Amino acid sequence: MAEEPDPLVARAHALAEERFVTASGPGGQNVNKVATAVQLRVNIYRLGLTPPVFHRLKALAGSRVSASGDLIIDARRFRTQEQNRADARARLAALLVDAQVEPKKRAKSRVNRVGKAERLKVKKSRGQVKAGRGKVTGWD
Repeated sequence: MAEEPDPLVARAHALAEERFVTASGPGGQNVNKVATAVQLRVNIYRLGLTPPVFHRLKALAGSRVSASGDLIIDARRFRTQEQNRADARARLAALLVDAQVEPKKRAKSRVNRVGKAERLKVKKSRGQVKAGRGKVTGWD
């Protein structure tokens, strides 16, 4: 396996616990006999993440993070243990890399003077339409 360029990913792979379980679903006798699915567990508290990265990781992982702080990744896409193991590790690495990316700050948009005047004119006209929807009295 090649050396990971990201030290966080390397630390997560070192702390990861893998368990092979029998996969569910189609696959005939092979799926019933062979434990090819991989369950990868990493405790996110032990990764030593900064608070912003930690919160982004929890948000990205969603329900894959247990109450005890274990990030659980199930890989059962392939027929062999080795392929599922590589898939689980790749998904863990992608999740960690995505969590480290700081989102761009939203720049507030500004409406110019003409735009403000136009908006107020439209609001005024809509208000007049609504005011005219009252009960009709006195046809005399």
